[in-house]
Amino acid sequence: MAIPVLTPDQLDAQAAQLHDTQAWQSIVSGWELTAPEPGPPPAERTEPARARPPAPGRPPSDWRSLLSVPVDRLIDDALRTLPAAPPPERPLPGRLGAVLPDRVHAWRRVGQADLRPSVHLGYARQILTEWGWQNTPYRLRNARGARCVCGALLTAHRLGYGSPTTVNRAGAWLITELRSQGWPGLIGPWNRAPGRTAADALALVDAAARRAAAAGH
Repeated sequence: MAIPVLTPDQLDAQAAQLHDTQAWQSIVSGWELTAPEPGPPPAERTEPARARPPAPGRPPSDWRSLLSVPVDRLIDDALRTLPAAPPPERPLPGRLGAVLPDRVHAWRRVGQADLRPSVHLGYARQILTEWGWQNTPYRLRNARGARCVCGALLTAHRLGYGSPTTVNRAGAWLITELRSQGWPGLIGPWNRAPGRTAADALALVDAAARRAAAAGH
């Protein structure tokens, strides 16, 4: 399975280009209006249960005699309205996995569904928390396996969390958050700015994830 060869610098530039499009601006203009969370599909319509005379040979006190729909069908209808169980979470590879080439982790992408950008940002945050954050030099990882902010987005994708399109959108949400904070440049220069800390990086990712989730992304 081919792995995109994007660098953090290239992802940064693509995310900025996406942010500047008219289509993206129409998305972010109403982000404060919380979108409803996706829910389960509506259950098939069924006729409401109606009271009926007690069945012959069954005492009037038997509650099943009051239903016009079989109990098994009521149970099936109720189960269909319950949300699907979330997919099992897969922990990140250990510290050794942080420094290994990304192609070693390619198998983790097999069979994985796409994610919303806010969820992808959550996995990027997990990478920054467990594997560490770095700001120099600006590349995917340092010798210890720590990532910059854009590097964490790319690593999350390469570990199976989100498509390339999702990575770009997650980056555009980071750009959107930076613009709201008055930063006019790209993510990389922000990540490398003197005095920047890991806590700053995590706070940025958290704020971008909240903004994306509020817009239904």
